[in-house]
Formats: sequence, structure tokens, C-alpha cells
Amino acid sequence: MDLKECLEKNFLVKIKPDKKLVDKELKEAETDLKEAYNDFNANKFKWAIIKAYYSMFHAGKSVLFALGYKERKHVAVQIVLENLAKQGKVEYIYTQYLSSGADARESADYRYTYSKYIAEEVLENARKFLKRMKILLKTLGC
Repeated sequence: MDLKECLEKNFLVKIKPDKKLVDKELKEAETDLKEAYNDFNANKFKWAIIKAYYSMFHAGKSVLFALGYKERKHVAVQIVLENLAKQGKVEYIYTQYLSSGADARESADYRYTYSKYIAEEVLENARKFLKRMKILLKTLGC
């Protein structure tokens, strides 16, 4: 699915770019990442994975709000990031981090499949993802 199809299917809607929503989503991303590390340190690997993914999701949503989009399905964040990667505005590895984080979250949440190793990987990816989205937001004027 591409950006046009995502808009046509209402997975994504155009809105006015909103700095307050950008900041709110970044704060959520930071909080989720901090809590993910706390859960990891408490050997709660399932919740570390879930919260690390949500950190990436909220960081991605902050970019959408900066661009004037609102997601209605999680996949829309992935599609917008892939579009930005095609434009050379962000490296493809970050779309992979988000996708693998979503897969790990679903495995942990719905199939009860998780481990310390997976949690470490998702946490590290989430840390890098949040850092890169903040840099991207600056290039977008936020």
C-alpha cells in the first residue's frame, strides 16, 4: 500500500500540521521508552517489548502530525515513513525498526512469545528510532 491508497482507504487523513500534537506524541514516546527500560530491568520482557514498540509508534505519529496527517490505523505510520524514506528524508532502517517492533509486539501480546534477547533488540531499535525522529522533526521545522 502506498500513501495515496492509505489516504483513499481512510487509514490516514489530512489535517493541519499541529506542533502541540507533535510535542504530545514525543512526550508519550519518551515516557513509553523510559517505562520499557524499567520493565526490562525488572525482567518484564513482554511489557518492555510492548512499550518499546509504542515508543516508536508515538514518535512516528509525531512526524505525521508535523506533516499534517493523522493515522487511523497503525500501518499508516509505517506507510508515511516508507514514503519519507523513498524521498531520502529518513533511512530505510527506521521503517524496518518500526515493522519489526510491531511484529515483536504482536508476538508478545497475542502469542506470548518474547524473550530477553528480543526485548533488548526492540529497546535498542526504539532508542535509535526516537532519536532519529527528533532529528527528522527538526528538518521538518518542528
